[in-house]
Amino acid sequence: MTQFCPHPGSSAFSSLAVSPVVPKISPPPVPSSPPSFGGPVTLNVGGTLYSTTLETLTRFPDSMLGAMFRAGTPIPPNLSPQGGGHYFIDRDGKAFRHILNFLRLGRLDLPRGYGETALLRAEADFYQIQPLLDALRDLEASRGTPVPTAALLHADVDASPRLVHFSARRGPHHYELSSVQVDTFRANIFCTDPECLGAMRARFGVASEDRAEGGPHFRLEWAPCPAELPEVEYRRLGLQPLWTGGPGELREVVGTPGFLEEVLRVALEHGFRLDSVFPDPEDLLNSRSLRFVRH
Repeated sequence: MTQFCPHPGSSAFSSLAVSPVVPKISPPPVPSSPPSFGGPVTLNVGGTLYSTTLETLTRFPDSMLGAMFRAGTPIPPNLSPQGGGHYFIDRDGKAFRHILNFLRLGRLDLPRGYGETALLRAEADFYQIQPLLDALRDLEASRGTPVPTAALLHADVDASPRLVHFSARRGPHHYELSSVQVDTFRANIFCTDPECLGAMRARFGVASEDRAEGGPHFRLEWAPCPAELPEVEYRRLGLQPLWTGGPGELREVVGTPGFLEEVLRVALEHGFRLDSVFPDPEDLLNSRSLRFVRH
């Protein structure tokens, strides 16, 4: 198994989540004048658009955003197809909502039951917003967050293509033999931390006994339905999709990258750090095996 070696002095997963220090900002095809104080500024953070002001972005001058948008330091915006200028930052778009609210309000105001404080802390560290890091530390202390115990988390996933033949109806009395490739995914999750394992089950909607096997591990099997395959044939084959997310934000896990992204999120939330990636450490979300440790 290929070992994932972090930079000395940093944890394996932190080096993934926090570096590089400077965000990716795409240059525009044509020059653009820098934004002015008082006017709106549009940020594209990981595909999610946010509108704010320079006053808000520079509230903490020592932060990375304060340095990026400091007066006299123009950054050319990446022009959208509609002609509106916006800045692209290659980070987590969902977590940036709370970053921006902290810049606006000067205080941490999270929804009840918010469970991604570890991810938010990693993002705050990336943007170098020390007051937010202090607020998160105080929040965790007030919750009486227990010191995490040592644990191991292992996730394996494998994809198997399958050619399915079916009769497609083309008219009242006209049927045509067709075929389509269906990708079936099988995953196994092993974790010695019962709380993290329970969070994994909840994230992937594992509730029925046919999927939940008990003990420190469980298996998943799913096959996204190709657009060419009729729904009746999909059900006849006994195939089923895999969904993730909470109420109101359910989304289908289409393949390996989507599955491993959710595993990474849960692992980070429970204090794990990435230990090894197989087969290619440079292609994390298309790997077949991830190993996490918590000391």
